[in-house]
Amino acid sequence: MSKQKKPVSTALEHDKLSEKAYQKELKKLHVELVKLQRWVQEKGLKVAIVFEGRDGAGKGGTIKALTERVSPRVFRVVALPAPTEREKSQMYLQRYVQHFPAAGEIVIFDRSWYNRAGVERVMGFCSEEQVTSFLTGAPMFERAMVDSGIILLKYWLEVTPEEQERRLSGRIDDGRKIWKLSPMDIKSFSRWNEYTVARDEMFKHTDTDFAPWYVAHSEDKKRVRLNVLSHILAHIPYEDLPHDKVKLPKRKIVDPAPLEHPLRIVPAKF
Repeated sequence: MSKQKKPVSTALEHDKLSEKAYQKELKKLHVELVKLQRWVQEKGLKVAIVFEGRDGAGKGGTIKALTERVSPRVFRVVALPAPTEREKSQMYLQRYVQHFPAAGEIVIFDRSWYNRAGVERVMGFCSEEQVTSFLTGAPMFERAMVDSGIILLKYWLEVTPEEQERRLSGRIDDGRKIWKLSPMDIKSFSRWNEYTVARDEMFKHTDTDFAPWYVAHSEDKKRVRLNVLSHILAHIPYEDLPHDKVKLPKRKIVDPAPLEHPLRIVPAKF
C-alpha cells in the first residue's frame, strides 16, 4: 500500500517571507514609486488611494511602506478624526472633498468616506436611511471624481478573526502600539459578524467598473505590503523620465569663526 502524499503547502499559507527578502523587494518597489512620483508631478496627474479594512488588518503599515521613501508633498496621507459638530451639520462627503488631490498629488486616505458604510453603521452613529442614501450616492460621487480626472484606487485589507485578535492583543502591552488600540476598537471587537454584513453590502453597492474594490488578504504583513505596492504601480500608468546624473560640486571648507554664544549640546547617552 503506497503512502499518501502530503498536500503541498503554498508560500502564502505557511512560508514567512524573510526580512532580507522583504527588504530586497521593497527597495525595488520604492525605486519605482520614486519614478511614479516624478511622472505624477511632470504630467499633473491626480491620484486618490483609499485604504479600508478590518481593525488590525495592516492599513497603517501598508501606508507607511508606500510613503516612507517618497515626498510627503506629493504623497499626502489623510487620516481624519471623528467629525466635529460643525462637520456633522454639513453634507456628509463635504469634509473629504477638501482633501482631494490637485495636479501632481497622490492623496492616501487612511479610512475614508466609507466610514458611513462601516463603523458608523455598525456602531449606530448614523441611521439606516443615511446608510442607504450613502450606498446609493457613493458610486455617483466616485463617477464624478473619475470624470474630473482623478485616478481612484480602493483597497480593502482583510484578515481572519484569529489573526485580528492576535494583533489587537499584542497592542495591549506594547508601549509603542497601545495608541493604536482605541476605545472604538474595543467596542467593535465583538461585532465581527456585523462588520462582515456591512462590508459585503458595501461591496455590492459600490464595486463599480470605474471604481472597483481590490481586496488584499493580510495574514502576512510583509507580503500584503509588497502586493499592494506592486498593484498600485501596475494600475497607475507611468514612465521613467530621463534626468541628468547628479554630481556634487567641489567645495572648500575653512574653519568657521567661533560662535559668540554657548552651544547647548544634546547629551550623548547612546
